[in-house]
Amino acid sequence: NSVRRFHCLGDPPAGERTLTPSAPRSVAEYLESLRIELQGADPALIQDALYDAEEHLRAELAQSVESDESRVLETIINSYGSPDEVADAYRANEVRVQAALQTPRPGPRQSALGRFFGVYRDPHSYLALLYLLLAMFTGVFYFTFAVTGISLSIGLAVLIIGIPFFILFIGTARVLALAEGRLVESMLGTRMPRRPPYPDSQTPWPKRVLEMLKDSRTWGTLLYFVLMLPLGIFYFVFAVAGVVTSFAIFLAPLLLLAYHFGLVEIDGIVHTPHVLLLPLISLLGLVLLTLTMHLARGLGYLHGQLAKSLLVRPARKD
Repeated sequence: NSVRRFHCLGDPPAGERTLTPSAPRSVAEYLESLRIELQGADPALIQDALYDAEEHLRAELAQSVESDESRVLETIINSYGSPDEVADAYRANEVRVQAALQTPRPGPRQSALGRFFGVYRDPHSYLALLYLLLAMFTGVFYFTFAVTGISLSIGLAVLIIGIPFFILFIGTARVLALAEGRLVESMLGTRMPRRPPYPDSQTPWPKRVLEMLKDSRTWGTLLYFVLMLPLGIFYFVFAVAGVVTSFAIFLAPLLLLAYHFGLVEIDGIVHTPHVLLLPLISLLGLVLLTLTMHLARGLGYLHGQLAKSLLVRPARKD
């Protein structure tokens, strides 16, 4: 329930408010005022706030027996909050939620070596590396879904089933985009929407289809799905090659020592470097692994920004 949610967010107790002449007189005006109040906030936060507000307002209006929307809205605002109060509550709640969900970061290191090797103490590095490994599999799925859906939509456009299929395809793409956003936020730390755009059932479906086609997020989502195949392959190859090569170089001196002590057998002629170089080879492998972790974290950040730019509806600027 949105009302209970906002009381939990810490909004002031509901009192008797008197709407000023500039107060919202319709749901559309309320949402526009809320969007203006949230201007400058994260686009994902704005999308969530608008969804919650519209869901609550329209649910309350649907249950009201009065026909005057402005009078009903006045009563709803008394309990839900004005746009500026709701915006302040969302901003305050976002700070608390992000602080609670934030994975503890290691303390700052003074030396350059401490900062360099401190990547192993940062959980975000391992989550980013895991996301790069999974990206190839999700990328294949997203690419197949997008290409197949687009091809069938074009092919069925001349038939009566073409329009329903296209609407179903776009709707499914938006659901997948929301799921991908949750994956990006949990593993890469980039704030993504937790609510979909509100499905306004009062708008005629031809107009909704037109608005969906005009929405840049629709085409951004499809572009993201197509890009995920080459990006996923690159991420996977980078992660596997970096980790495997690093461990191979790091463990090679240990394998050579085991060979010379007769603990393992290696077919063929083995050329062993000077014994004093073996620790340096292992150190080289450790440095290469550390660089891989740093690059994985950097790639995770860049991919999170790409996902935000393509999957999140941009906030309008007045």
